[in-house]
Amino acid sequence: MISEFDTASLRSPSGTAGRDGLAPMPLLLTGLVFLVAILLRQAVPLNTDVSWLLVVCERMLDGRHLYRDIIEINPPMAAFAYLPGVALARILGVDPRHVIDAQLLLLAAASLFAVSRILRLSPSLSGLNWGPLVIWAAAVVTVLPMHVFAQREHMAMLTFLPALAVYALRSNREPVPLWAILIAGVGAGITLAFKPFFTVPAAFCILFAAIRSRSWLALFAPENIITAVLVTIVSVSTYIFYPEYFTVTYPLVRDTYLSWSMPASAIFLNDATLVFAIAMVSVLLARQNRTSDPLLLVTVLAAAGFAISFFLQRRGWAYHSYPMVAVALLAMGYALTAAPGSRSRRGEALSAFVLAVTFIVGMQWFYAGVYVGPVRQAVEGLKPHPRILVLSGEAAIGHPLVRDLNGVWVSRQENLWIREFVRLTRERTSVDAATDAKLNDYLALERKWLIEDFKKLPPDLVLVDNLRNDWGAWARADAEVSQLLKPYTLVRSVEGIDILRRNE
Repeated sequence: MISEFDTASLRSPSGTAGRDGLAPMPLLLTGLVFLVAILLRQAVPLNTDVSWLLVVCERMLDGRHLYRDIIEINPPMAAFAYLPGVALARILGVDPRHVIDAQLLLLAAASLFAVSRILRLSPSLSGLNWGPLVIWAAAVVTVLPMHVFAQREHMAMLTFLPALAVYALRSNREPVPLWAILIAGVGAGITLAFKPFFTVPAAFCILFAAIRSRSWLALFAPENIITAVLVTIVSVSTYIFYPEYFTVTYPLVRDTYLSWSMPASAIFLNDATLVFAIAMVSVLLARQNRTSDPLLLVTVLAAAGFAISFFLQRRGWAYHSYPMVAVALLAMGYALTAAPGSRSRRGEALSAFVLAVTFIVGMQWFYAGVYVGPVRQAVEGLKPHPRILVLSGEAAIGHPLVRDLNGVWVSRQENLWIREFVRLTRERTSVDAATDAKLNDYLALERKWLIEDFKKLPPDLVLVDNLRNDWGAWARADAEVSQLLKPYTLVRSVEGIDILRRNE
């Protein structure tokens, strides 16, 4: 990203920045990156799923039971990751979104600091040009996420980074201190607790460390034991304290959400795959004539592992791809900036251009969201602190709308996703009679939850989505739901969404 002359100015005067720390200029620029990230948090809308999980945590703090009173398709780690921040926000009396933003920025800073301290333990990395690399890494973990900032994948990638540094040292047969072992083991354990798909990059890196060090004992390194123990504890605790996840939620998710796949074009032909491919090709071209670098190799393997986990999820959604894209860009930045003086001035300029363009493509990919129209403007002022219910399978209609309006979410679900997933299952898979009957049972269960929630806390506003799957016709055809909606008057329609207000 920076010319050879400029990168030289980013190193400490003694030329020992790799050992003794960064010079003032890269520290200042890194701080500037974090400042940009803070400003973006004020401009970029809160992520839909993050907004919902804040609601989940608030209800848990109020005594409601996850998977019984709150229906969430993800394992408990999805909620518990936000719970401390929401609890702190309640103590401080502030909007939890601001606490979560601060939590993620602090986690990013802590993760990068831990990685830098671990890597400085390696004599083989003492000559690296740390300044540009740290600035680039800070941008990748704070600015690049855009609309997927604070998603579970964002957290999982940040907690995994220190483990990457430790795996690199292990592959080089270098000693690892206890503090680094603990950080790496706990961090990797947290990552794997989010999603089983993240086992793939961890397994790649652990196998690499064992093969390169020529010691199968590396498979049982202390950090790997800590990771395995932590994942086991989380799994057993879920079974003990949240049995409904296994008896109700997982079978439902298995038979609907996991039963279908997006088209191959959506999974493989997207900007995330493009950025990943550019990053990997750049790494190969930049390092083709150099000796093997354990840090670069382990980072590339982690990126490949996260790519496999992204493809295995079969959705092609932006937030699923963040670990793949972020780690690939870290490898790319390391390959192009960590060894100054090896390319001509023209080569440095070309590297800077490729890095900048690839980063911008990634930002645009992660900024994209679901457009639902000016719904917020249409409902503002209709009712202060409204109780809101949305009849739709699209979560983005209600979240973060309910938080922006300082309202109350009526439903126990993020959206009526069961009906949406059942529709997709029937459209994209072959459904036999037994499966069809099971899907009908799931639809009846969701309808039962909806009616119970409606009666328990009658909403002030009901948003009916007629653009996606014609929810208005569904409500009119259901005698009980139609009766519940009689006290409501249509205020207006926005982008196919009917806005109903309860009569005073």
